[in-house]
This record gives sequence, C-alpha cells and structure tokens, in this order.
Amino acid sequence: MHAGRKLPETAAALPGAAGASGALVDAVRGNWVDRLAPGPLRPYLRLARADRPIGSWLLLLPCWWAVALAVAADPARAGPWAVWVAAASALGAVLMRGAGCTWNDIADRDLDAAVARTRARPLPAGQVTVPRALAWMLLQAGLALGILLGFPPLAVALGAGSLVLVAVYPFAKRFTWWPQVFLGLAFNWGALLAWAALTGTLAWPAVLLYLGGIAWTLFYDTIYAHQDKEDDALAGIRSTARLFGARTHAALALCLAAAVALTGLAVLAALLSAGRPAALALALAGVGAFGLHLLWQLRRLETGDPAVCLRLFRSNRDAGLLPALFFAAAAGL
Repeated sequence: MHAGRKLPETAAALPGAAGASGALVDAVRGNWVDRLAPGPLRPYLRLARADRPIGSWLLLLPCWWAVALAVAADPARAGPWAVWVAAASALGAVLMRGAGCTWNDIADRDLDAAVARTRARPLPAGQVTVPRALAWMLLQAGLALGILLGFPPLAVALGAGSLVLVAVYPFAKRFTWWPQVFLGLAFNWGALLAWAALTGTLAWPAVLLYLGGIAWTLFYDTIYAHQDKEDDALAGIRSTARLFGARTHAALALCLAAAVALTGLAVLAALLSAGRPAALALALAGVGAFGLHLLWQLRRLETGDPAVCLRLFRSNRDAGLLPALFFAAAAGL
C-alpha cells in the first residue's frame, strides 16, 4: 500500500457500496444467501463466500481428481471409504474455504476498503467486528478439523500442514508479485490430502496432480485478478495480473501448457503400469478436455473487461469437473 494513502473506514460513504442487506457486486445473482438467509446471518455467510460458491469448487476439485485417479489406478480402492473421502472432501472444502476467506478478509480489511469490488464486504463495511469474524473463522475451522480427524494419520498431518499456507496467503500480495502461486499452494493441497486419506500414502501421481493444480490456479486467478488491477495499483497490491500486464495471454498459455502436461503426467504415473489401457485412454481424454476448456477461456479473455474476467474465472468449475468426471469413468471401467 502506498504510504500516506488514507483508506475509508467503512463502505457507507463510497459510491456503489452495498447496504447491510444488499448483495455484493461479485456475488452470484439470485444466490440463496441474498434470497433466503436471515438478515443477521448474511454478513457471516458473505464472509464465508456462501454467495460465491466457485471458490469451494476450486478447492474441492483437486481432491476429487486424486480420489478418482487413485481408484482408477487400483479398483480395489473403490467402496464406502472412497465415497466417504469424496464426500468429506466436499464438506471440508466448504468449511475451510469459508474459514480461509474469513481470515483473508480479516487480514485485508483495509486493503478491501480501497478496492471498488471489495469495499462493501462485511468487515470494511462495518457489518461485522473483527472479534466476531475471528470467532466465525474458528467455528468453521473447528468443524473442518472434526472431519479431518477421521482420516489416517498422514492425511491429518497434511491437513495440519496446510494451515501454514492458509495463514500466509493473505499477506503474499504485500511482499511478492506472485500471490497467485501462494493461492495455488493452498488451494490444491487437497490433492495430496485426499490421496493420502484414501491410500494411506503419498505417491507421484498425487504430487503431479498438486503441481498441475498450482499451474491451473495461476491461470484462473490471474484472470480473476485482472478485475481489480487499477485499484490494486493505487493500493499497492501486487498480483500476476499486474506483473504480466500486456503479456498476460502469453504467460497464461505457459500456465495452460504446464497444467495439462503435469496433470497428464499424473495420469501416466498412476495408470501406465496398471495394465488398464482403456482406463488410461479415458483418463488422458479427460486431461485433453480440460486443456481445451482452458484454451477456450484464453481465446475469449479480454483483460480490460472485468465482466468477461469474472465469467471466465467462474467457468473453471466446469474446466475442473472435466478431469474429475473422466477419471471417475476410468475408475468404473
């Protein structure tokens, strides 16, 4: 943040700021929080991004990649435990995304007040106090911990280790031009955790999925960051959107290639020696479909149009579902 820049304490006096019951500008239109949630709960649900579910999907999908690929590699792993790991990953993703976003908003409350898209969030808008936000964060994290403790010891240790990444991420934009990499490190940790939960071990397919997911996060979160680059420049917030600038398309092409290559290598590492050629072909087809979706996004990206950036960012739910569905189909062969 630039020295001497005075930031507004709340969003109340800012043009376009939402009221206490008003929807946020980047929320999904007609979401259940704005339509159905009781008024006093809405600020807390918005802290957890319940009105913007895309983040929960992006946290969950690497978990599902790992579960499906592990079962495809060894069909003996199919069964109730695999179903529970997939379901627990979904619950944990919602809770930890909510806790992480609450922590992010606590850390960024002054910066958020300087950015048009975020200045009406509950903390900069004065709808929730910091102590109450901290209590809400701990409640969500505690529920997630209850789920995690039902996993094998290695998975529990990995889950505990992820807290370091979650804690550091909000501050990355202050000291590096690559905060999207820190987000990728945190958001794709589930590939390691879910693999360990299902198999009790770590293996190269999980590590390669993790690395491929980091490249994917760098791709989609750079698109997301282009929404705020002008305000970020004024507030001194660093991002790959600002770093890449006019070279964004070329840089994202490299991210795309890395995501596809690393995810493809994960499939080869899991299935090449499994003696299941049809499963291998189907899983690789899923990686190909994933790559084509990212290419579709890249060809339609207009970095100067925030609405296009937000729409393409949200489309990564569908991009990430493609490998998950193909890997699941390969597991069923």
